[in-house]
Amino acid sequence: MAECQDFAQFGLAPNLLSAITRMGYTQPTAIQCTAIPVVLQGRDVMGAAQTGTGKTASFGLPVLQKLLPLANTSTSPARHPVR
Repeated sequence: MAECQDFAQFGLAPNLLSAITRMGYTQPTAIQCTAIPVVLQGRDVMGAAQTGTGKTASFGLPVLQKLLPLANTSTSPARHPVR
């Protein structure tokens, strides 16, 4: 599996990196190092890893990254493509 040093190397948005840090995560797990770059490229991923290794974040972080350009702070329901 790929080895990596920190979440910043994936090119995630600063607010996502800040949230990751606030949650106490410092270094990606092996499954995250392998899957996050692939998901960010829009490719399909199938992986298996032990419970507690961060599989959900392996696809959740890239999905959040992809949704960020659609975020909107407007209070109008018509201007909320993503909530």
